[in-house]
Amino acid sequence: MPQSKTYVIIGGVAGGASAAARLRRLDEQAAIIMLDRGPYVSFANCGLPYHIAGDIAERDKLLVMTPERFEQRLAVDVRTRSEVTAIDPAAQTVSVTPAEGEPYTLHYDSLVLSPGAAPVRPPLPGIDDPRIHALRTIPDMDRILDRIDSAQASRAVVVGGGYIGLEMTEALRQRDLKVSLIELLPQVMAPADPEMVQPLHQELVAHGVDLRLETAVTGFAARGERVAVELGENAAIEADLVVLAIGVKPEVELARAAGLTIGERGGIVVDAQMRTSDPAIWAVGDAVEVEDLITGTPGVVPLAGPANRQGRIAADVICGRESSYRGTQGTAICRVFSQAIAMTGLSEKAAHRAGIACDKVYVHPLDHAGYYPGASQLSLKLLYASGDGRLLGAQAVGHAGVDKRIDVLAVAMRAGMTVYDLEHLELCYAPPFGSAKDPVNYAGFVAANALRGDVALYDPAAIDALGDDQVLLNVATEAELPLISLPGQLHVPLDNLRQQLDQLPRDKELVTFCASGLRSYLACRTLTQQGFRCRNLNGGMKAVRMHREPVPATPPASPAAASAPRSGAGATASTQPDDALQVDATGLQCPGPVLRLKQAVDQAATGQVIDIRATDPAFGQDIHAWCHSTGHELLDSEREGNVHRARIRKTDPEVDGAAMELRCDGRKALTIVVFSNDYDRVIAAFIIANGAATMGYRVTLFFTFWGITALRRDRPAQVRKTLMERMFGFMLPRGARKLALSQMHMLGMGKAMINGIMKQKGVEPLPGLIASATDAGVKLVVCTMSMDLMGFKREELLDEVEEGGVATYLDRAGEAGVNLFI
Repeated sequence: MPQSKTYVIIGGVAGGASAAARLRRLDEQAAIIMLDRGPYVSFANCGLPYHIAGDIAERDKLLVMTPERFEQRLAVDVRTRSEVTAIDPAAQTVSVTPAEGEPYTLHYDSLVLSPGAAPVRPPLPGIDDPRIHALRTIPDMDRILDRIDSAQASRAVVVGGGYIGLEMTEALRQRDLKVSLIELLPQVMAPADPEMVQPLHQELVAHGVDLRLETAVTGFAARGERVAVELGENAAIEADLVVLAIGVKPEVELARAAGLTIGERGGIVVDAQMRTSDPAIWAVGDAVEVEDLITGTPGVVPLAGPANRQGRIAADVICGRESSYRGTQGTAICRVFSQAIAMTGLSEKAAHRAGIACDKVYVHPLDHAGYYPGASQLSLKLLYASGDGRLLGAQAVGHAGVDKRIDVLAVAMRAGMTVYDLEHLELCYAPPFGSAKDPVNYAGFVAANALRGDVALYDPAAIDALGDDQVLLNVATEAELPLISLPGQLHVPLDNLRQQLDQLPRDKELVTFCASGLRSYLACRTLTQQGFRCRNLNGGMKAVRMHREPVPATPPASPAAASAPRSGAGATASTQPDDALQVDATGLQCPGPVLRLKQAVDQAATGQVIDIRATDPAFGQDIHAWCHSTGHELLDSEREGNVHRARIRKTDPEVDGAAMELRCDGRKALTIVVFSNDYDRVIAAFIIANGAATMGYRVTLFFTFWGITALRRDRPAQVRKTLMERMFGFMLPRGARKLALSQMHMLGMGKAMINGIMKQKGVEPLPGLIASATDAGVKLVVCTMSMDLMGFKREELLDEVEEGGVATYLDRAGEAGVNLFI
């Protein structure tokens, strides 16, 4: 019998533990010793945030294998709280210092390094405060939980918006802490492309997270029982605890001291067999540099899946088997409240950095058949080689089905498939699980159509850079125009296109668009075959919004009274769910859910309850405005995962008038649409508003298009804008003081004369009128669609301004006995 060998493994968790288990399965005679400086050798570190959140209730569930189980089942000698202080490659020994007992030396025939990575702790002032935590191990988790409980914590700051930062933000919010998430970059989830994380920004703010992008932490300072996170310029956030989640760095000090080669990315250099520069030493996991599947360049990818495979490969090679690591794709997923983002392969920005020519498509299908309840929209971005269509990467974000699509695409990439292959994939279909054309097929169709020349695509990121020989053509319906519209567009609904071809310019290239790009593709095919030059807006209006949608400054508020059941008949109806008319509006986008609700209300009997479910993100706000405007009674409104549920009782149409008067609180109401930015016209609007307020009127001023300029701050705000948005901002007046007269302007002399007369007559100047109006309770509402079209950001406007859309205006106008347009 050959002499048994000794295999020593430094570090456990994913890579080291899998190597130990595989070595035992391949070599029953060997002595296998696994050393770890911590108290746990094999635990689910990816599950740590979910135990903090309470999703994983039992702490012991995180322990994958205990030292006792390793010994009993696999005959592996596990030595925890044992730190390896040195490696001697020439003598093939390691020096070990246990927590208890004397230091000793171990001989090895083969050595596997799995030291992992350590959380980054930048050298900032106050960084050593004990209330500042990282999350990498079970003891780290225990310290965070102890701090939450002992301090009765109510306020936390998470620094870093990567995987751990996002997971910890969600976990702390689930424990009812107020959370500020600080991120230095202009986006969370740095590996993804900026537009693909925009839904995550909205999701975070919707769940009460104080999201601060492009914000640097400059230091920490103790303030009594709390720690202040300093953000520069005398800004700081006080918190009961801070979680640092700004990344990890490979732990390579032991390997470097042993003379092993360290790569440019800071990881241990290994070959395809996971062997280091020393033939008797292997390395696996977060500490090694691996080859990117697409670019072939080295990188450090701290993911559990690759670490497990690398441990297995190292064990195979040590035992004489042929095995090699085939590169990494970085396939990963992260949950952010009810949304998830997943990715595999290259992002667009990574492809550009690598100098790889690539094309992209955006699709926004439902996660399963739209006619089956509970369908929700996901957004999928697919990158492929410009020449042959070879798959390069994919990203998806949505409420459901994201993991399934990215997993399929990860396998397709590994197999070297192209977008043409995606067209032919046969994937599971049944209404609760998918569609006959799966989103993966759908992405393949769109990309293959572009490569075959069936359609030319226009990049949504370049929508503000149209050439003089290009014009936008909106093919959405008339009803969709308030939601789907771009400046300078022509509008011809798709169903009318063939009848109105003579109205379209033949000397310009038409850029067609709709909500998601499907109808505009059909339009583009028609136009191309009719002799027009045409491009289809890639991903439609949805993709445009993902590129330009600003991050909300505060969580959207909903009226407290509307979210609770009312007394009286409504309470009685809400206790009888069996009588409710069920309406499934899931999968429909705005205004689909309220249209479906209107149909149900028309069919319902007076007093009957309508129970509606919708997945459109705007429905939670729209249902309050709709019920308030129509007079129907909102019994309750709540969110269940990605589905928003509301119950409405149909009221008696004969008492609608009385209901409307009650909603006005017994007062008269006035609504003024301020469209103009002429100084004298805006003054007139505010004079009327102030007068009406003193007479007991409930007054709302709705500012749209040019009128918005009256609400701008005097000083510029630090906001990110496109070139077109900056041009609008430069050319339009900045605030009430800069408005010009409609008549007799005379290079500013007319305005000076008017101001002088107003002063003589005791009439306040416009800024004073605005202040008086807001003090008197006048509501200033700005049209969000106009803001978007003209490039205004919320930070540029006065603090008193509220945001609203057409539904908000019509709701207020419906209450008013007087409506003016100025």
